[in-house]
Amino acid sequence: MGNFTKVTFVSASLLLSGSFLNAANNAEMVQSIMKLRTDVEGLYSKIDENKDKSKAQMKSYAMQVADNEAQINRKETALKVATAEANKVEAQILKKGASSDDLAPMLGLAIDNLKKIIVTGLPFKIEERVADLEKIQTNLKSENITQEKALSLVWASYDDALRMTKEIGIFKEQIKIGEEVKLAKVAKIGTAMMFFMTPDEQVGYVKSTEGVYTFVLAEDEQSQMQIHTLFDALQKQIRTGYFNLPNALIIAGAK
Repeated sequence: MGNFTKVTFVSASLLLSGSFLNAANNAEMVQSIMKLRTDVEGLYSKIDENKDKSKAQMKSYAMQVADNEAQINRKETALKVATAEANKVEAQILKKGASSDDLAPMLGLAIDNLKKIIVTGLPFKIEERVADLEKIQTNLKSENITQEKALSLVWASYDDALRMTKEIGIFKEQIKIGEEVKLAKVAKIGTAMMFFMTPDEQVGYVKSTEGVYTFVLAEDEQSQMQIHTLFDALQKQIRTGYFNLPNALIIAGAK
């Protein structure tokens, strides 16, 4: 009786152990399947996400292409309009030039008057400015330029002469002191006053006597110091302020 009972218990224990093993294996299998399913769902999600990204990117590229094509079309249209306008203006100029009155007498008078202003004015780049006007006259006579072009150039020369009346700065200029010609720095205060400084630091101003301009050296120490101070300020781009200067303005107008 005792032996039979012991065998029965052993058999029951084996059955329970087998059941637990099967249950454990089933649980692992279920977990494995669930993990695989999760992985598969994740892969599908990534595929869908990549599809959406690809679609969005393709849409973006398509929009960029369309925008570039639109810009090209706009530029081509603008170029055509500009070309048409240029052709229209050119035709108008040719038509006007063919039918307009002769401007040569008026241009000749305007150039001669400006030459007189330059030659009798402050001695600043006179030769260059007169040469520019004579070049306009020569080109006009030889018909290398149209009368309209000559008019534009003469107008620019007058405009330059007006600009010089308020121009303040330092320039390089050939000056004549006595019988000696030197390349000097000149400080021009509009067309009212002009001072100079030679390479050996001699300083002076422009003087007008009965319409004739001469370059005069500053004799006294105070005038020399004042001119040096002016050049130093202009070199530092200081064009406004209070400056003590030799009485060059009155001297320039002296008779």
